[in-house]
Amino acid sequence: MRRKSALNNSAAGIGEVAPDDAPPTRTAEGVARRSAVAEEQAFLDLATARRNRLVDHLQVELSSEAQDALERARQRMLRQQYEELRGAREGLVFGRLDGLDGTVRHVGRVGLRNDGEDGEPLLVDWRAPAARPFYTATAVDPQGQARRRHIRTTGSTVVGVDDEPLDGTMTAELVGEGALLAALDQRRTGRMTTAISTLQREQDDIIRAEATGPLIVQGGPGTGKTVVALHRVAYLLFAHRRMAEQAVLVLGPSPRFLQYIAQVLPALGETAVVSATCDTLLTDIHVGRDESRLLAEIKGRALWQPALESYVAALLPRPRELKLRWEGEFYVIPAATVAQALASAVQGRPYHRARAAFAEQVHHLLADVVAEQREALMDEMEEGFEDILARVDKSLGHDDHSTRTSTGSDIDGLLSEEEIENLRCRIAGNSTIARFIEAWWPTLDTETLLGDLLTDRALLARFAPHLSPEEITAVSAEPAPWASSDIPLLDALADLLGEVDAPQPQGEFVADRARRQRGWVYGHVVVDEAQELSEMQWHMVLRRCPSRSITAVGDIDQTEAAHRHTSWAQAVRAVFGDRWTAAELTICYRTPREVMDLTEPVLTKAGSHNTPPRAVRSSGIAPWELTITPAELADAAAQAVRQLQQRWRGGTVGVIAPADRIAELAAALSDVPVLTATQSKGLEWDATLLIDPRGIAAEPRGWNGLYVALTRCTQELGQLIPLG
Repeated sequence: MRRKSALNNSAAGIGEVAPDDAPPTRTAEGVARRSAVAEEQAFLDLATARRNRLVDHLQVELSSEAQDALERARQRMLRQQYEELRGAREGLVFGRLDGLDGTVRHVGRVGLRNDGEDGEPLLVDWRAPAARPFYTATAVDPQGQARRRHIRTTGSTVVGVDDEPLDGTMTAELVGEGALLAALDQRRTGRMTTAISTLQREQDDIIRAEATGPLIVQGGPGTGKTVVALHRVAYLLFAHRRMAEQAVLVLGPSPRFLQYIAQVLPALGETAVVSATCDTLLTDIHVGRDESRLLAEIKGRALWQPALESYVAALLPRPRELKLRWEGEFYVIPAATVAQALASAVQGRPYHRARAAFAEQVHHLLADVVAEQREALMDEMEEGFEDILARVDKSLGHDDHSTRTSTGSDIDGLLSEEEIENLRCRIAGNSTIARFIEAWWPTLDTETLLGDLLTDRALLARFAPHLSPEEITAVSAEPAPWASSDIPLLDALADLLGEVDAPQPQGEFVADRARRQRGWVYGHVVVDEAQELSEMQWHMVLRRCPSRSITAVGDIDQTEAAHRHTSWAQAVRAVFGDRWTAAELTICYRTPREVMDLTEPVLTKAGSHNTPPRAVRSSGIAPWELTITPAELADAAAQAVRQLQQRWRGGTVGVIAPADRIAELAAALSDVPVLTATQSKGLEWDATLLIDPRGIAAEPRGWNGLYVALTRCTQELGQLIPLG
């Protein structure tokens, strides 16, 4: 029989008003509760009506056709406001602050003003500075507040309130403890939801931290890392409007994970967000094969960045005399002039942009040489013509002072600036000149170039000298198609080469344009499960945000990737050096204490030096184990899943197993997800069935994987242990 935790029972009595599911012990309490609910219902009705009027008004504004660029920009802004308000149907109002000075402020998903634009805000946006005490005020530090009220709603109906006095009459470990634990006890649906009504102080501190450099957030299972990361996106886009003009990139570990979080940011009203995995950042290249952990580790090392830079630099043409044919004549550009033009064209530019700059210089240089050679020819002709005239004059008996109507010097043969510019344009459009430049400085293909490098041991030894002969052999033996670890190498090479012709991406929202352009520079990048990134993947992140406005969240103890990093310093040093800030989430809200108590010996075997997060809730259900024979595994798993689904009807059940058992179990369990520990990362279910934990521990980085698998449930954990 499931029993409530002591913490849950005590939470029901926090503050002046009990939650709606706790029966009042006195009539006065019942009256107070009903009065508070009615008061907040009236306010919710008022805020909803105001929101609906604004939505209707914006619909009318957006129905007209934009006539110019300024109007289109205005319409984009209005559409963003419209989408934000339209998405705020659920949970429009969730909090209230009563100040010591008597002021009352309601906090909600979006900000709303009264009908009079000069009036006080009707509803304060949760991201606004005025809302921060809702997350950070305590009885010890009330921040000018007398009371905080959490308002729980379903649709357009207020279903309960939780009050917390902040005048020192009561203390609580967590902000909004009753509301938080009620939310945590809800059934899981397979979709991530927002947590703006129950954020805790350590979470809010990270959400509102400055975005001036890399912020690396360490957090164990259930500490709300993903919640914090996504709400930080929403906060930064609200607080730094220029960031929205550049978009924010959210990198997750897998497509399944991105589907899991897909509803959160739209619900928070954000449309300037691109979500992807490292494998999907290059939209025209797809991962086509798996590879060994050894090869993934080798290709993930930072040494490839300078290796590829040297490789591309070696492909640049070397200065020499250029002999070009123009209109049947040959013209020579001296080697010294070519060297100067080459140095000017390169100057830190990518290969193809440097090539375009050099081609433009060649067009000018050739036009100048043609003009100079024509001038020299005309000078020679003029001198010859003067000699002829002198001989004719002498034969006719004329002296030097005889009057002439014109001389050769009157026709100097010089081209005007306009004629030279016209000549340059004709040269630039000439196919013969274009073919000459292409042959001397060819256009290169990223995939072909990387394939040439990775399959040539001599090239690998030359440009990646830190690789051992055995590692070079391992790299060069791998066939196409591309593997996951090739994507960062392709990205680095594409960046070094640059676009041959980069058209401006089109789209109504900035996210649409950013998603289509590999070289887009984002205003901020958020990385979830960041401990899995290789050094070369970190380079991918930095290329997309050279300002280093980056938030990375993860748990170094859950690392399962092939790289050898066991600390954040090791993971990011190659890219960020020491220029990054550390933060930590220490409280586990999701995983119950009964399960977290199992993790310490697993972490020890994983080689962790971190303290597990402190669980603040109990499910009242002890983890259980069932020992079976291998032949009984499929049937026992099916029976256990049916029992868990019965107990957690309306919620979710997940199954985690070693990779070599997935196929067998997936065939027997068609109605629940059957995942490896790696695939389950970042997900959560009401109940988890963990099959063959020893098999998971025996996998590469298996103890880290087992730590992940143990901590996916919010209520109940069961384990099936095969004999043998």
